[in-house]
Amino acid sequence: QSSWEKAERALLEQAADIAMQHAKVKKEDVQFFIGGDLLNQMISNSFAARTLGIPYIGVFGACSTAMESLALAALLVASGAADRVLAGTCSHNCTAEKQFRYPTEYGAQKPPTAQYTVTGAGAAVVAAEGQGPVITAATIGKIVDLGIKDPFNMGAAMAPAAVDTIQTHLQDTGRTPGYYDLIVTGDLASVGHPIALDILKRNGVPMDETVFMDCGLMIYDVNRQKVQAGGSGCACSATVVFGHLLKRMARGELKRILVAATGALLSPLSYQQKESIPCIAHAVAIEAQSDRQGGVQP
Repeated sequence: QSSWEKAERALLEQAADIAMQHAKVKKEDVQFFIGGDLLNQMISNSFAARTLGIPYIGVFGACSTAMESLALAALLVASGAADRVLAGTCSHNCTAEKQFRYPTEYGAQKPPTAQYTVTGAGAAVVAAEGQGPVITAATIGKIVDLGIKDPFNMGAAMAPAAVDTIQTHLQDTGRTPGYYDLIVTGDLASVGHPIALDILKRNGVPMDETVFMDCGLMIYDVNRQKVQAGGSGCACSATVVFGHLLKRMARGELKRILVAATGALLSPLSYQQKESIPCIAHAVAIEAQSDRQGGVQP
C-alpha cells in the first residue's frame, strides 16, 4: 500500500473477508459490523466499513477493542436484534508509533518497558447458531487509573484494570479460575503480566487453578525478537484469540477460555497535558459447545 494507514485498513478488510468465509456467510447476511482501532477517528475501521458496506458501529477501547466489539456483538445477537454480527479490529506498528510516540524514521530509543505494536487484524462472526464455540459471558470493565503517566510503561498501567475485570467476572458468574483452561490478558506483556498475577494472588484469587497467560507474551518470541517487553495494540489480542486460541479450541486442546483484553485510554493530547493514563479491560468467556455448563446463557 502507499501508506501505513492504508495497509492497516487492508489487513482488516482481509480479516473480515476470511472470517465471513469461515462462517460461510456473505456480507449481505451480516446485520452489523462493530470495530475500532487506535488511529484518530478510527479511520481504519471506518474506511473498512465503507468497503464492506455493512451497517457500522464504531467503538474505541484502545487495545481492549477486540473483546469490547465481541461482547457487544454477542449482546446484539443474544437480544434478538441481529442474527449475525461481525466484530473486528486492527493495528499497525508504524501507524501507532507515528501517532502515539515518534515516527519510525526518527529512530527514537525505547526503554525496556515499552511494547511493540502488533501489525495485524482479527475478526469474528458472532451468530445465533452454528458449529463454532459459544460466548457464554462478558464482563464490561470500568476505568482504573492509579496515576501512571509514562506511555512507555503501559503494561504496569493496565495491570490493575485487568485484575479488576477478572475479579468482577469471577464474582458475577460464581466461577473460579479453575473453571477455565486458560485465562489470558490482552497486552500486559512482560512488565504488566507479573504485576497482575501478584495482585490477584494478594487478593486471594487462586490463579494456580488455571493457566494464566498474556497475548502480548504469546504473539512474539520475546527472547529472540526485539520487541522490548512484548506485544501491544488492538491486533495483539485479536490475532492471538481469533487465530491461535480458536484453532486450539477447534482441535479440542482448550474447552473454556476467558479473554480479558486490556486498553490504555490515553491520547497524545492527554499526555501533553500531563494527564495520567486511564485504563480498562473487557472480558469475554468462550466455551466449546460440547462443554458448556449452566449458569450463564449465551
